[in-house]
Amino acid sequence: MIEVKDLTDERLKIYTGMNENGLKRIYEPKSGLFIAESLKVIERALRAGYEPESFLIEEQVAFGEAEWLVREYEAQVPVYIMPYEELKGLTGYALTGGVFAALKRKELPSPEEIIKGASCIAILDNIENPTNVGAIIRNAAALSLDGIILTSSSADPLYRRASRVSMGTVFQIPWTVCREVPFEALRKEGFVTLAMALNNDTLVINDERLKGLRRSAIILGNEGDGLTDETISRADHVVKIPMREGVDSLNVAAASAVAFWELRSHTTE
Repeated sequence: MIEVKDLTDERLKIYTGMNENGLKRIYEPKSGLFIAESLKVIERALRAGYEPESFLIEEQVAFGEAEWLVREYEAQVPVYIMPYEELKGLTGYALTGGVFAALKRKELPSPEEIIKGASCIAILDNIENPTNVGAIIRNAAALSLDGIILTSSSADPLYRRASRVSMGTVFQIPWTVCREVPFEALRKEGFVTLAMALNNDTLVINDERLKGLRRSAIILGNEGDGLTDETISRADHVVKIPMREGVDSLNVAAASAVAFWELRSHTTE
């Protein structure tokens, strides 16, 4: 353990002096780092095989609920310990429970690897808010989807807020990033693509015509603009959640939970 007294300590630069994009590129061309916060999220990341670079832990927590973490890793990587009054100056501290970890990113699988062997996946197209990305991932994991593909314009699932909102389920469900929705790869593997949008030929998501799908992918769009016309036109079906008159949409994370529940119930193993 290494005691540090304030956040200006140069050894804490990756926690205090670098933004998330900078951390992502810190070891280019190799994969970079990301910061995880809260003991539950960090524990799930470690169990999933993410390697720690260092830890930053509030003093009392280090000798309390995080003591197992300190004992297991203090001989391997730096474990920085800081008093509560100093550490609380770090943005987001009130939500972390006093534990941070700098973890090494893994190489992402290809979209084809996510698609192969899956029966039910989600595509996140240009979903920019990390909170929404984290919530959608948590919904997908809870409702037994097989994987997630994000387009490159979406928020990074390993951003601190995204991984925290996901409650660490981002480390439990396969996911990857690609430039655009991989329609050709999906069709090659026999997937039916379902675009969530309002259109003239939109089907209600529990429509009988969608029952018994063997392989399906639901595509969720941007928080403000939804899916592009091109994406909608390339999907096999356009689907919607039936709503009360005068209300035409849900928050994308809330909509994903409803859609995933229906989609999973429609998909045959």
